[in-house]
Amino acid sequence: MSIDFPYIGTALWKLLPALPTTLYITFVSVACGLIIGTIVAFARIYKVPVLSQLGTAYVTIVRGTPMLTHLLLIYFGLSMILDSLSVKYGWSFNSVSIPMIGFAYISFSITAGAYLAEVVRSGLLAVDKGQLEAAHAVGMTTFQGLRRIVFPQAFAAALPNLSNSLIGMLHGSTLAFTVSVVDINAKAQIIATTNWKFSEAYLAAALLFWGLTILIERGASFLEKRINVYNRGGVA
Repeated sequence: MSIDFPYIGTALWKLLPALPTTLYITFVSVACGLIIGTIVAFARIYKVPVLSQLGTAYVTIVRGTPMLTHLLLIYFGLSMILDSLSVKYGWSFNSVSIPMIGFAYISFSITAGAYLAEVVRSGLLAVDKGQLEAAHAVGMTTFQGLRRIVFPQAFAAALPNLSNSLIGMLHGSTLAFTVSVVDINAKAQIIATTNWKFSEAYLAAALLFWGLTILIERGASFLEKRINVYNRGGVA
């Protein structure tokens, strides 16, 4: 079997229309997951009654089960619940009204939230508790101390893991094809079925994912350099 290298470029061009879908899934899930993860991290760090235990269970269960399982449970389980409620209460809204990508957003946000909860928690724990106490001593509120002192340092400590999580969600977005969402990987399969050039189509998809991964790594590296300048007391 020989590989048609010129066709890889053609396939790469044909994959570009699916790029926004992959980026939407990745960034929406990471953004929502970061919000969920931050809430869970604070609940666990400050040992909020009930929420702390629920947060621990959430992180353990989600991190201990496959990402594909979450997607299928949300897709079938949420559809079943919505349809049952729709019939019971006579709603016009049901699972058919939800676009397929919506299930991917919900599922991947829940998955990302569990992983990012540990990333955020590790970043917050890396900042000495005395710094928040010092902020209180100079008249800052807790929110001001967190926003101006704790969060910037926690972000710097968590940045490598945050970039890894973003890359992981980018690659995990390929699972959306199982619920009929046409992302980069799904588009590669569709293209390949027209001429049976599967190797070329998937190599093109791999190149596109590799390029996106490099961009994320470069962006994280740039942020780290900027943060290190400020940590040394310099001016960016």
